[in-house]
Amino acid sequence: MQPSRLILSLVFLCHSFVVLNLAFAADPSPIILAHRGGAHEYEENTMEGFRACYERGIRGYETDIRMTKDGVLVILHDDTLNRTHNASGAVEHKTVAELKDVVTKKGQKLLFLDEFLDYFADKPGVYIELEMKTSNKKLYPDARIAEYCQKLYSAANARKADDSTYVFSSFDERPLKAIHTLDSKAPMSLIASKPCSAEFIARAKQLGADRIACNINGTSRKSVQDAHKQGLLVNCWPGRAAADYYLAKGLGVDVHCTDIPTAIQGVKEQLPTQTR
Repeated sequence: MQPSRLILSLVFLCHSFVVLNLAFAADPSPIILAHRGGAHEYEENTMEGFRACYERGIRGYETDIRMTKDGVLVILHDDTLNRTHNASGAVEHKTVAELKDVVTKKGQKLLFLDEFLDYFADKPGVYIELEMKTSNKKLYPDARIAEYCQKLYSAANARKADDSTYVFSSFDERPLKAIHTLDSKAPMSLIASKPCSAEFIARAKQLGADRIACNINGTSRKSVQDAHKQGLLVNCWPGRAAADYYLAKGLGVDVHCTDIPTAIQGVKEQLPTQTR
């Protein structure tokens, strides 16, 4: 390489480094949200994962809420127990009595919402997304949505610690509408598997949501800024590598939902204090 071109390249790299650091310094770090309690670090949606994340300094958590046949709220992501537990079938078709002995593949008990909420009840300043897993209309016909939402809303607000934020989130618009009817000021997030867009922002606003959760891949900084201008907080997912965290910071999102929260906490701690 010719000396002049080498100098220009070095100048460009130095300029890029300065710009990147200025951007990091200007943007507050996104909340690290432990997806299912750190699904790639612990068995997902278990107290082991949530407890370990809290003890590591994580203060953001995402989990999934379902309702049993007899109206009790439990924590499970999938439509069935098959993948994660030593049982099969949908929890919606089972009673609490039938679920009391169900454990994960590694022997941890099926987690009930009350146990989860009790753990965080004396821990102020946490950010929790309670994803309402009601999209399967065979499991959650319209007639079941009101009962589900009333129970979830009441349980969450009865135990929420001071300075904590509990967000009701879903891909399904029905429970978001029901929560909004119960409390027009309740924190709500509309989720989509697509990048942030004007159409998605408009849908969230129409529902009365105050935040959105969108796919980090394809989301632009401008779309995040547009969401902010509309008064929406932005959560980007998935997060499965340090590069995703850096991208989330660069995009200027408010929350980064990651499957490796304790690893990202370590990455964050290595950054200069002003850029975390």
